[in-house]
Amino acid sequence: MDDPSATDSKQYQHLRTWIPLLLVPLMIVARFFSGWFPEIPMVWMVGAFVPGLLAMLILVWWLIFSRARWTERLVGFVGVIAAITTAALLMDPTMQGPPVIVLTVPTTIAAFALTLILTSGILSFRRTLLAIVGSFAVAGFSTLLTNDGARGDFSFGFDWRWRPTPEDVFLASRSTNHATNATEQPLADSFVKPAWPGFRGPNRDGIQRGMAFESDWQKFPPQERWRIKLGPAWSSFAVADKFLVTQEQRGDQEAIVCYDGDTGREVWAQEIESRFFDALGGLGPRATPMIADGSVYAMGAEGWLVKLDAVDGSIRWKNDIRELTQLPPPMWGFSCSPLVVDDLVVIHTSGNDNLGIIAFDTETGEVRWSVAADKDSYSSLHLTSYFDQQQLVFLGSRGAMFLDPATGKILLDHEFKITGYRAIQPAVVDAQRMLFTSEYAGSRLIELKPTEQGLEATEVWTSRSLKPDFNDFVIHEGHAYGFDGAIFTCIDLMDGTRSWRKGRYGKGQVLLLGDSALLVVVAESGELVLLAATAEEHRELAKITGLDGKTWNHPVVVGNRLYLRNANEAVCYELAQVAAEAKVRLGE
Repeated sequence: MDDPSATDSKQYQHLRTWIPLLLVPLMIVARFFSGWFPEIPMVWMVGAFVPGLLAMLILVWWLIFSRARWTERLVGFVGVIAAITTAALLMDPTMQGPPVIVLTVPTTIAAFALTLILTSGILSFRRTLLAIVGSFAVAGFSTLLTNDGARGDFSFGFDWRWRPTPEDVFLASRSTNHATNATEQPLADSFVKPAWPGFRGPNRDGIQRGMAFESDWQKFPPQERWRIKLGPAWSSFAVADKFLVTQEQRGDQEAIVCYDGDTGREVWAQEIESRFFDALGGLGPRATPMIADGSVYAMGAEGWLVKLDAVDGSIRWKNDIRELTQLPPPMWGFSCSPLVVDDLVVIHTSGNDNLGIIAFDTETGEVRWSVAADKDSYSSLHLTSYFDQQQLVFLGSRGAMFLDPATGKILLDHEFKITGYRAIQPAVVDAQRMLFTSEYAGSRLIELKPTEQGLEATEVWTSRSLKPDFNDFVIHEGHAYGFDGAIFTCIDLMDGTRSWRKGRYGKGQVLLLGDSALLVVVAESGELVLLAATAEEHRELAKITGLDGKTWNHPVVVGNRLYLRNANEAVCYELAQVAAEAKVRLGE
């Protein structure tokens, strides 16, 4: 009698495995490629999309070129899809969306392929069953994780699902220690003339002025005054007198919080029921509050625009931008930091028709004017004063738009189109020129001149030497300093040529100590780096551990205090001022 197993094995062929043997290593290389070569523009797209595309090719191999029986092919394909679908249904909500594409899909299909490679010599249906079991095992790994958002290189902040998140730790410590956080009530006079009224300072240019600091941090290291836990957000600080105002997530509440700059203790907090999370940007508010005329204006990630009393945090008025525009929040949340100009507070809303940019009455919260604007922008409005007239500058996917602050009249619509979004601020170079940039198209310097209708712009140069994503740059002595992708860069404003490109700080932020010719760089990893602001070379003067965890928040320097924060914690350092004899040497 014939052996049934031998007869059955004749119906199966050895699998053609060289294709997955090539594709699986390529998936691994593609996933880590951006971390190895951060100097390549848009390199994050390799790690984001190529592994998934290669995974699809593995499925094509299995269905068409594998030599498996058709029953195997159909059952195996359905099994892989079932594994991914089951994991997606059971995983933590923070893992849904991009993490499925970046982690679950490639690893599940790779596990399917590797199991088939190892069992290709088994000439029975058992090899397909084993591959499906391997797929479910690896897909199930995704259900054990949480995600706090992507890094600049598109790697994700994964952690075990059962571990407390930094937000959990903060909320637990706050519930037990809240009574010790009380501090003195501020006076109204403290908020009349804020030293650092909002996003990136008085001029939104990321430049500190009025005090010079020592550059030798070995001899004069920054002195830590306090360090506190706080809720997640990508907001920075607004500073008035000794008081700091920021935003953070506290459970199901978005909080606008005032801290004592001397101690780090909470002064007041106003909470609004709102919670925004996206798998790339993470959790919490994105914008920075603005202090003006004794009030605080804040924009929440889900769309709440509020005006608070700066003394006690009580609500004066609040508007739901979603209700006004009849639209949900943009992909990465409302990120525009409010800008107060005279008796108006202006924001970008991503609305349809003429509800792209809206100016509200600061007293009543009512709409005073609105205009159409690109939706693809996470920038904030910028106030300029060319030719003794004020202008609001808005950067969108079509270019730079200049508006009359009082009426919203379009003074200039300069076209510099990109296929993506803009998320940085423009920079005033001098009395007639402005620089604005994009990761997608590089930098452009324009020269302005007044006309009867408003303004006219002439392109001076366009260069791909500086291409920041959401990382703002600064201007100093005829040069721009900022991030070209993830590499810190200096370009010459005469012609846009690169002076140097060095320093792998991830996608961090930079602040210029204007009277010291120093650059304070906060790396994406939380490291605090001091650079010389010189076009001659990349000169790193010092580096210390500033914060724990991913840091996208803008640093602030007021007086001799350096304030840093991220989604986990905040810290205050005292910087050593330049001694009197050193000032003489500097020619001051």
